[in-house]
Amino acid sequence: MQEFLVVIHRDLKSEKPVPTPEQMKEAIKPYQDWIAGIAAQDKLVAPPKRWDLDGRVIKHTKMGNHITEGPYGHGKESIGGLFLIRSNDYDEAVKIAEACPIIQYGAVVEVRMSIPVA
Repeated sequence: MQEFLVVIHRDLKSEKPVPTPEQMKEAIKPYQDWIAGIAAQDKLVAPPKRWDLDGRVIKHTKMGNHITEGPYGHGKESIGGLFLIRSNDYDEAVKIAEACPIIQYGAVVEVRMSIPVA
């Protein structure tokens, strides 16, 4: 089995965030149940963590490192959560990830497979 990173992107900082605070309240119990279901299948490697809204982005330029408060300078999406799952392949990992109940409210879920260090 491979490990996959599941990243939930949400609009956390705009005046009209998507999902809205009300939608997030509606989604919290289904989200918790979804995570519990992944854990019950012994596919949860590392549990979800919450992250602050600030973040920093470091980019090297000709003038040296440029640090901006972020995580994104131009977009609205922030990382709302991330965790590791165990899966046989991308298809199975995506099937697990697409069951995220927050997607229906406008969140974006990204899946990445870990690459073992040689």
